[in-house]
Amino acid sequence: MRNMLTNRIGILGFGCVGQGLYDVLQYNRQMEVARICVRDKGKARSLPASAFTYDPQELLQDDSLLILTELINDPAEALILIRQALKAGKTVVSANKKVVAENLPELVALQKHYGGRLLYEAAVCGSIPILRTLEAYYGTEPLLQVRGILNGSSNYILSRLDTDGSTYEAALVQAQELGFAEADPAMDVQGYDALHKICLIAAHAFGVFVQPDHVLCFGIDTITAKDIVLAQKLGARIRLVASARVTTEEQLEVQVLPTFVFPSDELYHVQDEYNGVQIQAKFAGDQFLKGKGAGSYPTGSAVWADVSAALNGYRYTYPKYKPAVATDPDTLLQVYIRMPSDLFLTNIKWNEVTSFGVNPEELQLIGFVKRRNLNELQKELIRAKAFIALLPENVTPEAVIKASCYEKEAIL
Repeated sequence: MRNMLTNRIGILGFGCVGQGLYDVLQYNRQMEVARICVRDKGKARSLPASAFTYDPQELLQDDSLLILTELINDPAEALILIRQALKAGKTVVSANKKVVAENLPELVALQKHYGGRLLYEAAVCGSIPILRTLEAYYGTEPLLQVRGILNGSSNYILSRLDTDGSTYEAALVQAQELGFAEADPAMDVQGYDALHKICLIAAHAFGVFVQPDHVLCFGIDTITAKDIVLAQKLGARIRLVASARVTTEEQLEVQVLPTFVFPSDELYHVQDEYNGVQIQAKFAGDQFLKGKGAGSYPTGSAVWADVSAALNGYRYTYPKYKPAVATDPDTLLQVYIRMPSDLFLTNIKWNEVTSFGVNPEELQLIGFVKRRNLNELQKELIRAKAFIALLPENVTPEAVIKASCYEKEAIL
């Protein structure tokens, strides 16, 4: 029997998230899926060929569609399609955090000018409703910090390294087999996925449109068993943590760094593909949200939540928007760095540093360095395959060296 629903939706893309959304829509039965646009005509799919089109303009030009969902892999093409839809005054739901984070000022301006709407809850933390929580509940509440584990793929890998003693390579393959990591995992393991998400969070939590390429960001793709064992002997775990916080000078810090987290930290207990977000509010205190951050159904469900909200007229208002805000690049960070010995002469301007575990191939360092300096050397350190992790300030160099079973080599 033909579905007689009047609310019609078009789906651009039918990968993991697109399939998840389709299944959720079939369960809810509140919207008719008009057509699904895909690129590969030869790929085997779970639906008959009549459900698909290969021309996105069939959806973009169809005025009977109430909502378009953009769920494709190509960021450049996704941006073109979102721009066109917004210029036509349409409502678009996207899960593409890279496209939205890198072009947010333009996309917000297009909505204002043409009257369209863009929702992207599914782009941040999968099943966790973090953006709407920030807008609806904390829209007028001063926030001190939002931090969390925002990438399910890297968290799954780190969990396997910590719990099973797996190698990084084996854990990555397992994450790919389970659908938590892409065939090309660079966006996840190099920290860029979390980077785009924390930039979107900053827009809703603090009203600041942060450019991702200005943010200090290191990933986990150079981690080894040596780093995991060091964390375990300290009683900690290493997690990829993204954070945005307001300093005492009312400046905003945004960063993505592997971080030593301890049992007293909620993030210590976030395992496998789960995400966790901690919100620190001035008056409401601390809140913690946890949920699956990767997978077909968790993300598809988040897309559906946006679709459902759009049906009820919801749009983002960015209640805390500020046209500009100062950053704090000179903050001191206590970091652990393991890097090739021949990179030691790089221009890291340590305020205080101790070296240990020195051998002809590599050395380990712990010390305080200014954010600005670390950011300036980011590309050089990444090229050299150095591993960088943030340490809480209450963890002393003596404790780290004792846990490493090495003698202190030098104070530099």
